[in-house]
Amino acid sequence: MLRLAGCCLLLAGLAGCASTTTQDTEEGDYFSDSSAQVLPNSPLDGPLLQSFLQPSPKVIRQALLEEHRRWVGTPYRLGGESEYGIDCSALVQAVFDESFDTHLPRTTQSQALQGHQIRREQLEAGDLVFFRPPGVYRHVGIYVGEGRFLHASSSQGVILSDMDNIYWRRHFWQARRPMEPTRLAQRAMLTRYSGS
Repeated sequence: MLRLAGCCLLLAGLAGCASTTTQDTEEGDYFSDSSAQVLPNSPLDGPLLQSFLQPSPKVIRQALLEEHRRWVGTPYRLGGESEYGIDCSALVQAVFDESFDTHLPRTTQSQALQGHQIRREQLEAGDLVFFRPPGVYRHVGIYVGEGRFLHASSSQGVILSDMDNIYWRRHFWQARRPMEPTRLAQRAMLTRYSGS
């Protein structure tokens, strides 16, 4: 969290430093165009700064696919929180902590109250998807895009699954957006560039 705050302060400071000023004239005319100095272009005026301010939604998908590569094949274990075994809500919590520097609650029940509810047709990468399969437990995953979601399956471990699979379609419960996509993408970029 300190790294995120530091990066935000750095960007705010750079934005403040990049503003142009006018030169005082002897008459104190602050509005004279002839007294303004043109500052040379900075690399910060270019695509790098803009990519932080308006990152592509693809940044979220890429971060989620990297998390999939990291966790794929990890077995499901109720209450598990490590590469030796993990459950669905622990995976969601770990992915948001590691890729987006965002802390979500530990349980599916608490995660189902985060952000705001959206319709299935509105899903974007980074949204949470919830299911009510048979039994007492609820299930959660993270929508990756293109109709797929990342989750810890009780039968197959950490995998990507198709939202249109008849099982998942039948047991779909709700979708929630814990954070607006632009902010989530900014956090993904800050996390990546801060070395987390």
